[in-house]
Amino acid sequence: MLHRSALAIIGGLAMASAMPAAAKDITVHMKNKGADGAMVFEPSFVKAAPGDVIHFQPTDPSHNAETISTMLPAGATPMKGAMNKEAVLTVSKPGLYGIKCMPHYSMGMVALVQVGKPTAADVTAAKAVKLPPFAAKRMNAALAQVK
Repeated sequence: MLHRSALAIIGGLAMASAMPAAAKDITVHMKNKGADGAMVFEPSFVKAAPGDVIHFQPTDPSHNAETISTMLPAGATPMKGAMNKEAVLTVSKPGLYGIKCMPHYSMGMVALVQVGKPTAADVTAAKAVKLPPFAAKRMNAALAQVK
């Protein structure tokens, strides 16, 4: 027969495993120069879970972060950060969130946030979004990492 304290521990563990995981805070830096060249988000590809909070930090000046309106899950809330300020995106819906720095969008300053497991249709729709040429090149590299 199990001792009462052992039963309490087992019961507590069972309850803890049934509780959802705590949301994570994820930081993305907005930089003038990074591993992928000039005008980048680092990292440029982020995997997150619903409820996670992505903080876009202006590591260098003259950047903002905002969602790409044509690359958001249905029902997701758009985000538009101010210039030289932290932008915060709480991801609530599974799918793909395209992010851009408006002043450097044509220079390819884009990022991709994958929330949960996107469907094949999500990936196909994201690949069909029209972006400036250099932004499209970087976004396609990010989309290649979606699993």
